[in-house]
Amino acid sequence: MRKAIYPGSFDPVTFGHQDIIERSSVIFDELIVGVLNNSEKNSLFSVGERVSMLKEITKDIPNVTVDSFDGLLVDYMKEIGATIIVRGLRAVTDFEYELQIAQTNHVEYPRAETVFLTTNLKYSYLSSSIVREFAAYGGDISKFVPSQFVDRIYEKSNRKQDGPTAVKNSK
Repeated sequence: MRKAIYPGSFDPVTFGHQDIIERSSVIFDELIVGVLNNSEKNSLFSVGERVSMLKEITKDIPNVTVDSFDGLLVDYMKEIGATIIVRGLRAVTDFEYELQIAQTNHVEYPRAETVFLTTNLKYSYLSSSIVREFAAYGGDISKFVPSQFVDRIYEKSNRKQDGPTAVKNSK
């Protein structure tokens, strides 16, 4: 059985994350979306909120589960019996960092293999950081995240979106 984990902070979950989850779910027998609890980061959403959002968008994908973890990814992988790490690559610059992490994980846990999926071109620019920044300034984030999360993100960002022209008016 091919058991994989797609780890990340998912703060907030984007269409890019959703795309990688959907594509990975047809490649592997079981996919765990692992939400990293990183106390060093000043997150917009709590771990519980991020887990809940991911469960919402994966509820119709039977071989996907969502969980949270802290500490080293490889320790969590050993605990759950996963041997494959799924990572999305947006650009060549992502690859250098991801390769270094993949090699380190493999040294620490030789059974760990990393599979890189290139991001769908329509999401290649997208990151959670961009979503948080647009939301903080009242920009239109509806093209970046599932519709059910838009209001939650604005609420957490303490901003209200005034419509598609908000981006233009913020200049």
